[in-house]
Amino acid sequence: MADPLLSIQDASKHYQTGKGWLGKGGGLVRAVRHVSLDILPGESLGLVGESGCGKSTLGRLAVGLEPPTSGQLRFQGSVLPAKPPKSFHRQVQMIFQDPYSSLNPRHPIGSIVREPLDIHGLGSRAQRKEKALELLRLVGVRPEHASRFPHQFSGGQRQRVAIARALALEPALVVCDEPVSALDVSIQAQVLRLLGDMRERFGLAYLFISHDLSVVGAVCQRVAVMYLGRLVEIAPRADLFNSPLHPYTRVLMAAMPKPDPDAPRQRESLQGEPPSPLDPRPAAPSTPAAPTPPNPATRSSPPGPNPGPDTGWPAICIEEGRGKRKISPSATRTCSALDPRQTQFACVVAGQGGGCSREGSTPANPPLQGFQSR
Repeated sequence: MADPLLSIQDASKHYQTGKGWLGKGGGLVRAVRHVSLDILPGESLGLVGESGCGKSTLGRLAVGLEPPTSGQLRFQGSVLPAKPPKSFHRQVQMIFQDPYSSLNPRHPIGSIVREPLDIHGLGSRAQRKEKALELLRLVGVRPEHASRFPHQFSGGQRQRVAIARALALEPALVVCDEPVSALDVSIQAQVLRLLGDMRERFGLAYLFISHDLSVVGAVCQRVAVMYLGRLVEIAPRADLFNSPLHPYTRVLMAAMPKPDPDAPRQRESLQGEPPSPLDPRPAAPSTPAAPTPPNPATRSSPPGPNPGPDTGWPAICIEEGRGKRKISPSATRTCSALDPRQTQFACVVAGQGGGCSREGSTPANPPLQGFQSR
């Protein structure tokens, strides 16, 4: 297997919230908690989860827009400092969710696409202008429209301009943060085809962030599922879609709309309120909380393995017990049931990390801990 292009190693990101005018309130928002993730050269990795789970924050860490609170990032084997060098930003670019807010409304699109080339001083002024026009042509925008401003284009056209800007420096990795969520379905298909064509043409690697599993399934080779700042499962696309292991992943799959009204579907939904990132306590059977590992402040080690696409896939093992290293039959399937597929668990019990080897059998579709399935 090739060496990772970008390796995120036990990274966390916390934000201190402000206090009220009486000095009350405030706290620590744990947006990303001990995430380890590898992105291979030329790979398209999807990152899915509900709103507020930390997907965009992890994407901002990946491109160096924000430093991690703890942990480290490695790019092509080298550890990145808190403020990455200019050469790193030439290799890693980002496509933001809202193309209008990410484009300078006072600049014409030709100048917007040319700006990365100007910042890095690549070529002469005439060469940079010519390359900007070539990039606009490549993404399906007419070069003669280079003098127009962003407000004169539709949402899909603006996102094409943002893609052209991200490709200007010929990066190795592009982080796509919900690049099609604000577009119509027909325009989404066009932009997704464009991203696929650009990946094949330039050998790009993508970190594709989305809450739409159907979109991720169309463009990604591997898929990582995130919940409340933690990765709960990561697997090859076909394996995760055909046989999800984690209860939360199964809930996401059940929420996907199916175009066939007669197709049988199993409804599995969440009841109650999920924990807050201000206080991500472990789930308990009597409280309305989704499956989450213990508070990272009490955890002694990061949550286990992060194998690549050729060595199986990990899923966090949800536990009801306290202080016992065991698999709870009502919480999840056991490791032994998954051994034929070389699945590896990150077993989180009473603040401990490590592999679980308890054998046994459990129901094929256990309910989410702390929630009711219907």
